[in-house]
Amino acid sequence: MFYLTWPIFLEVALFMMMGIADTFMLSEISDNAVSGVGASNHYLHIAILLLEVIGNGASIVVAQYIGSKKFFEAAKISALAVTLNLIVGVVLSIGFVAFNGYLLSSLNLQGEVYDYAQSYLQIVGGAIFLQAIINSLAAIIRVHGFTKEAMLVALGMNVIHIIGNYALIFGNWGMPALGVEGAAISTIGSRLIAVVVFFWLLYRIMEVRIQFRYYLNLSKEFVGKILKIGIPSALEQVMYHSCQIVFLAYTTYLGEASLAAKQYASNISMLIYLFAFAIGIGTSIMVGRLVGEGRPDAAYRRVWMSVRSASIGTLIVVVIVMVFREQLVGFFTDDPDVLRLGAQVLLYSFILETGRTINIVIVNSLRASGDAKYPLYVGVFSMIGMSLPLGYLLVFQLDMGLPGVWLAIAADEWVRAVIFYFRWRSRKWEKHALVRPDTPPADGHAAAVQT
Repeated sequence: MFYLTWPIFLEVALFMMMGIADTFMLSEISDNAVSGVGASNHYLHIAILLLEVIGNGASIVVAQYIGSKKFFEAAKISALAVTLNLIVGVVLSIGFVAFNGYLLSSLNLQGEVYDYAQSYLQIVGGAIFLQAIINSLAAIIRVHGFTKEAMLVALGMNVIHIIGNYALIFGNWGMPALGVEGAAISTIGSRLIAVVVFFWLLYRIMEVRIQFRYYLNLSKEFVGKILKIGIPSALEQVMYHSCQIVFLAYTTYLGEASLAAKQYASNISMLIYLFAFAIGIGTSIMVGRLVGEGRPDAAYRRVWMSVRSASIGTLIVVVIVMVFREQLVGFFTDDPDVLRLGAQVLLYSFILETGRTINIVIVNSLRASGDAKYPLYVGVFSMIGMSLPLGYLLVFQLDMGLPGVWLAIAADEWVRAVIFYFRWRSRKWEKHALVRPDTPPADGHAAAVQT
C-alpha cells in the first residue's frame, strides 16, 4: 500500500499545486483575477470528471483483468480508453469555445471577474482534449503499478507550468505580460508535453504491447464494462461538483470578498484531503486487483485499514490548518475582509474534512469492486435532496453567509460517510465483480466470492 500510495500522494499534490500556483501568481494581479479563474475552474473540473467516465471505468476494468492475469484484454481496454476519451474531449473543447459566455453568465459573474473567467475558460476549455488523453493514460499507468513514473511526469508538468506562468503572466524573459491568458497558455503547454511523455511511458510498461489497431477496435463488450463503472462514477462526481457550482452561485450574492475567500479556502482545503485522496486511489487499485483475483476477504480488510490511516493523516493536517489558518489565507491576500472570511470558514474544516476522508476511501473502493451505481443513488438523496436546500437555508434564511456553505457541504459528507460505512460492511458489493479469475487464487479465498 505504501509503495502504491506515496507516489500518488506526490502526483496529486503536484496537480493541486498547479491550481495553487495559478491562484498565488494571479493574486498578484488582483483578487478578481483569482475569482474569475476559480469560477472557470468549476466548469473545467466538471469537464474533467466527464472525461473520467472513461478513465476511471477503464482503470477499474483493467485492474480486475490484471488481477485475473488476462493481460491481452487489459491492453485492448487501455487502447480503447484513450480513443473514447479523445472523442469526448474534442466534443467538450468545441462546447467550451462555443458556449463559454452562456456558462459564465449563469453564475451571475459581472465586470472584471466575468472578463477574466471568459478569457481563461475559452483557452483552457478549448484544449481540454489534452487533459482527456492525460486522464486515460495516467489512470492506466497507475493501475499497472507504475505510480512513481506517473508522479515524475506530474512533477515535470508542474515545473513547466510554473516556469510558463512566471514568463507569461508577468512578462519575464522577454515574453509578453498576458496575465490570466498567460496562465491559460502555460496550462495548455504543460499538458501537451505531458501527453507526449505519457504515451512514451505507456509503451514501456505494458505486459502486452498495444497495437495501433487496438485504438480503432470499439469492442461492444469492453465498452459496456467501461461504461458500467464509468458512467455512474462520473455522474456522481459531476453531481457533486454541480452542487459546488450552486454553492458558488450562492456565494456570488454575498459579495466579492466572500467569493475570493471561498476560492482561497477551497485551495487550502485541497491540502487537507490530499492524503486521503492518495490513499483512496491506492486502495482502489488494490481492491480492483483483489476482486479480479477472487479475494474479497482481503479487499474487505484492506479498506478498513485504509480508512483508519487516511483518518489519522487528515486529523493531523486539519489541526495544523486550523492553528495557522490566518497565515495560510494571508499567503494569498492582504485584504482584511477576505482574510477574515477565509480564516473563519477554515475553522469548520474539522467537521467537513473528517467526513470527506471516509467518503473518499470507501467510494473509490465501491467503484473498484464494481458497485458504482450505489454511490450515485446515495448522492442524489444527500447532495441534491439535502445539502442544497440546507445551504440555502443557512446562507440566506439564517444569514450565516459563507460558513453556511461549509456546514451544508459537511452535512452532506457525513450523511454519505455513514451510509457508505454500512454498505461496505454489508459486503453486498461482492456480487458486482466484472471479471472472474480462470483459476481459484492460491490462498483459497475464491469461495468467498458471491455469484
